[in-house]
Amino acid sequence: MDAQTIRQLIEQGLPGARVEVQGEDGVHFEALVVSDAFAGRLPLARHRMVYATLGELMGGEIHALALRTLTPEEQG
Repeated sequence: MDAQTIRQLIEQGLPGARVEVQGEDGVHFEALVVSDAFAGRLPLARHRMVYATLGELMGGEIHALALRTLTPEEQG
């Protein structure tokens, strides 16, 4: 697994999102996801939305994914 693939999957699942993913070892990743879809949602709900874009890869090929989820307004 690589950061580029994860970024593409998240972008496909959350159209219009801006996504940055880092992770050099192929199993541990960090992502910043900025999306209007997060408006009015608590952090746990936002994370679930991102995890849903990755499906069964979470806990499998993607061992860990640290998330920052923001709306465009929160990002500033």
